[in-house]
Amino acid sequence: MTPEELRRELGISLFQQGKLSFGKARELADMTVWAFQQLLGSRGIPVHYDLRDYEEDLASLKELGRV
Repeated sequence: MTPEELRRELGISLFQQGKLSFGKARELADMTVWAFQQLLGSRGIPVHYDLRDYEEDLASLKELGRV
């Protein structure tokens, strides 16, 4: 397993357990929102993306200078 695959699997697992928000899990997996959402869907993992997740993602984007 490559380091990239390991980060992706860890992000998925922590998201599924509710230990990471969608945004943080996606960052750990180093994937775009769309790609991470598709990956979760392909594994039958529901996306529970709420206002708190949105706000965390928005804060992350601001930190990166993308908003």
